[in-house]
Amino acid sequence: MEHKIKVAVNGYGVIGKRVADAVEAQEDMELVGVSDVTADYRVASAVAKGIPVYASTDEARQQMRAAGYPLVGGLSDLLGKVDVVVDCTPAGIGAANVDLYRSLGVKSVFQGGEKHSLTGHSFVAHANYKSTLGRDTTRVVSCNTTATVRTLTALQDAELLSKARGVLVRRATDPWESDHSGIMNTVVPEGRIPSHQGPDAQSVVPNLDVVTMAAKGAHTQNHLHFWTVELTRAAEAEEVLAALKAMPRIAFVKRSDGVVAVNSTVELMQDLGRPRGDMYEVAIWEDILTVQGNELFWTYTIDNQAIVTPENIDAIRALAGTVEDGAESIRRTDRALGVRADFTATD
Repeated sequence: MEHKIKVAVNGYGVIGKRVADAVEAQEDMELVGVSDVTADYRVASAVAKGIPVYASTDEARQQMRAAGYPLVGGLSDLLGKVDVVVDCTPAGIGAANVDLYRSLGVKSVFQGGEKHSLTGHSFVAHANYKSTLGRDTTRVVSCNTTATVRTLTALQDAELLSKARGVLVRRATDPWESDHSGIMNTVVPEGRIPSHQGPDAQSVVPNLDVVTMAAKGAHTQNHLHFWTVELTRAAEAEEVLAALKAMPRIAFVKRSDGVVAVNSTVELMQDLGRPRGDMYEVAIWEDILTVQGNELFWTYTIDNQAIVTPENIDAIRALAGTVEDGAESIRRTDRALGVRADFTATD
């Protein structure tokens, strides 16, 4: 029997709970436990699901026990039992954890809220799985950067990409925080060009000629991207679509099918029975995509809470070294999570 990678998740929030569930769905992984600092409904849900819970700090241990949660131990106890830890703590917290992970000989995956310099390596499975093998740590880039790398490297693989210029309309905050933060009745432009997503994509694929601009909109679900891409030569839309369809974790939607806005994809995922209504794929509007000579125009939406989930799973395998072929890891992950290339296919 294949050795199961023993995994811990530190931080059981928006990303952490999704990664934990995804780990449990993999045949070659074992979720040993999760660790957190809260004593609220999120930890209660982990306990209800039978997930072993650990306290990340001494203060958290006292609060969780006072709340009646059955704790297994502290973070160091959890780390002593695992091969890889996925750090899903809030941005900036992970930087304080990396030395602990290294001192205990535990490989670690961080999230896009941390800086590239923390790990010296940023990860998107299709683009640089191979360079992750043998490392002790990596960083899964943000939701917007993940989508940027997936879509642009699809064109790059087909030798169609010259340069790309994107405008990103970002959600204001995560849905669970919409009661106490975010923006209302306005759109807030990011204060610099390029916005951070373009340079972040280049931390994964250095030769990408990409510039991004971004703004926050008054909504909490999904991001929306608009791209103008200069191709290496004149092409037909069918050739571009073929290149995109060859890339894992990209799916197409159509306005003619009633998928006319971001909220349509949210409801579609719920109708498909996805856990939490999650969408792991980049959803590109096929009937909006337009090619004029060597210029490509497209728009797509991404689930800010879910798109990085499969990337975290592949990063675990890459660090553990149990699967050396990135394409094979992607196939395993996508099969377990039910990732699709066509949301409306009936077969």
